[in-house]
Amino acid sequence: MAKKNITKNESSKKEEKIEVEGKVVDVVKGGDYIVELPNGHTVEAYVSGKMRVNMIRILPGDTVTIELSPYDLTRGRITWNKR
Repeated sequence: MAKKNITKNESSKKEEKIEVEGKVVDVVKGGDYIVELPNGHTVEAYVSGKMRVNMIRILPGDTVTIELSPYDLTRGRITWNKR
């Protein structure tokens, strides 16, 4: 019996992340940050693994790039610090 090549459907891939720029407003206990987005919303964000390993410092007032999940727009991951 021949095997069929089964391709994964495009919808079964991981959902795309939403990238947004924002400004760090406050540092919260536990290594989290409060980031204000250009539209006025605030997001709680944590530092990505590579930034943590390379000890990239993030201070209030820094401009950062955040990845948001389409499922939870109140929490994000900081992936880039523009200072």
